[in-house]
Amino acid sequence: MADGARDLLRSFAQSHGARLDRAVEGAASGFRVRARLAVRGRVASPKVGIFQQASHRIVDIPSCVVHHPRINETVRSLKDCIRDTGVKPYVDASHRGLLRYVQIVVERVGGRVQVVLVANDVTAESLASLAQRLTDRLGPGLHSLWWNGNPERTNVIFGPHWQLLCGDEALRETIGGAAVFFPPGAFGQSNLDLADRIVAAVHALIPDGAVVAEAYAGCGSFGLGLLARASEVRLNEQNPHGLRGLELGLEARPSPERDRSRVLTGDASACTSMFDGADVVLVDPPRSGLDAAVLESIAAARPRLLLYVSCDPASLTRDGESLLAGGTLRLRSLTPFALFPYTEHVETLAVFDAA
Repeated sequence: MADGARDLLRSFAQSHGARLDRAVEGAASGFRVRARLAVRGRVASPKVGIFQQASHRIVDIPSCVVHHPRINETVRSLKDCIRDTGVKPYVDASHRGLLRYVQIVVERVGGRVQVVLVANDVTAESLASLAQRLTDRLGPGLHSLWWNGNPERTNVIFGPHWQLLCGDEALRETIGGAAVFFPPGAFGQSNLDLADRIVAAVHALIPDGAVVAEAYAGCGSFGLGLLARASEVRLNEQNPHGLRGLELGLEARPSPERDRSRVLTGDASACTSMFDGADVVLVDPPRSGLDAAVLESIAAARPRLLLYVSCDPASLTRDGESLLAGGTLRLRSLTPFALFPYTEHVETLAVFDAA
């Protein structure tokens, strides 16, 4: 864990008499099962990798040590298929070329890959030859192949146009004892093995029979596994791809468990009634943290337990101070998880209970 993150969390814990646990670490290589990579260069020598900081100068990474081996294998196959078909990589300056990005996600059981080809186009026909060649090349190792259209001048990776070219709609993972489904546009952790340990830590803190309210539920990595023993699980999500994954996950649960679920669609700030009467509140917000309406509603609801999973210590400590200011909650512990080795970032589980 980077010194800056450690110092910030230590100061926050000490100022409120809470425990700061040692960072939980996982594998140092081969852990990344999800990668979004830029495609640039020329047809004869395509480059697939990441941009140098604050630039569109690409760094080709054919054998990245943090990637699951299947990601590196898929990148090599994609490069061969670009050369074979003559599909031109994207050029930022001129906004020309066809293939902009590729997303590759590995399904841990079996090692099949879900692949998204992001095109500078509005229809999938222009990538048909590349898609067919890549499908043939990957064979049974391909879970699914998607086309995404992003024809705008933008740094946003995915565009609004989606088409499933072959395979299943969503990857399936077992997390927290439940099947969790990830469509390609939904959020998913890249270090899934260590993320599993966060889910396990959260589940261990939640008592049987609790009413649980989860904001930013995504595809249900936390909430779906709680349905077997909670009296009610309220699941809030805004992203349509995350909602579709959540729908698939609920469909896979037994009928009595589905009956204990309640899905609230929309921004968390517009769904704050979900916190009323909840024994446990669980939040896993984006890096920016919680907005004022959510903070105020959680404090007013006075849950017995608040579990805050954060990918940014700065927004966590800012929100934590706000939650503690009313005197209804107290900070019990902070547990960092080193989901992002070799970076300054850390995921943290903050445990608050009723004061």
